[in-house]
Amino acid sequence: MSHLYTFILCDQGAIGLPALTAEQKEHFEEYGFVHVEDVFDPEGTIDPVIDEYAGVLDSLADKLYADGKISSTHSELDFGDRVTKIYGESGEVHNQYFDFSLPQNGVLADTPFWAGPAVFNALTAPGVLDIAESVVGGEVYSNPVQHVRIKVPESASPRDEDGNVMFGATPWHQDAGVVNPEADETNILTVWFPLMDAGVENGCLTVVPGSHRGELLTHCPGYKDRPGLQIPEHLFNVGDSMPIPVKKGGALLLTKQTVHAALPNISDRIRWSFDLRYQPTGEATGRNVFPGFVARSESNPASELHDAGTWYEMWKDTRDSLARGEQPTFNRWDADDPSCA
Repeated sequence: MSHLYTFILCDQGAIGLPALTAEQKEHFEEYGFVHVEDVFDPEGTIDPVIDEYAGVLDSLADKLYADGKISSTHSELDFGDRVTKIYGESGEVHNQYFDFSLPQNGVLADTPFWAGPAVFNALTAPGVLDIAESVVGGEVYSNPVQHVRIKVPESASPRDEDGNVMFGATPWHQDAGVVNPEADETNILTVWFPLMDAGVENGCLTVVPGSHRGELLTHCPGYKDRPGLQIPEHLFNVGDSMPIPVKKGGALLLTKQTVHAALPNISDRIRWSFDLRYQPTGEATGRNVFPGFVARSESNPASELHDAGTWYEMWKDTRDSLARGEQPTFNRWDADDPSCA
């Protein structure tokens, strides 16, 4: 079945034609994922995001230099080499400065995030919304469980006190496992795409075909002393997994039940990616305190959000509110579950 795993996206933007072909949708439904090329315009959509983040890195470098945490702002380096140097020299991972979401806990009045216009344009690009509409229907909502991931080479990565790479390979999980149970019935589509080519060496995703047809598996907090949540490998057939390289402009679509992970970055360059989520408008997002928005609506186009400044203010208001009040819990899992032993 390997010949089915990659598709060229045809008829993008053509009126009256679906973004996904019948064959692509069949593959997605049967295997729980599909790799589609040419979803995003590399020059018109992705390159402006890269340029925007260069400015974010400028601000971060200036702050760390002023605080004496790095010896130079390393402005002579390109983005990938520069962020790798800054992370390594400071001994910290600063991904929250770039993320267009907030942490799951510990939100403060000055918690950094980035919700800039180029990022908003990527979330609302016609190609990705056409795909989302093909999967979730004509009322497309941008789910706020979304992130940018910058993973520096493990050889240069900061390490914790036990010598483990900070923010390295992502453990096995299902996206349904990282949202609250209120979204268990929501049709959530994950769209994962790289801002630069993502292959096996620099840490592309690896998926377990057909795993979406099973139940939501137990996610163990801190399993085998690794941070975050992880599905123990004895709960699924890890031998069925396969890596899915994706080139700049392409995307990997996943159901919320598909078991997947990210490989370690053993290359000499960063792996830089977005993971976005879309769902039918009106269904629970799984993190209702975070702000989503109507990205496309057949029935009420006037309800669509087209202003990046408004999107930024939604996240800023959420940060301010969480910093002042009680912060919710997003973890439904218990480390004492027998599956985690």
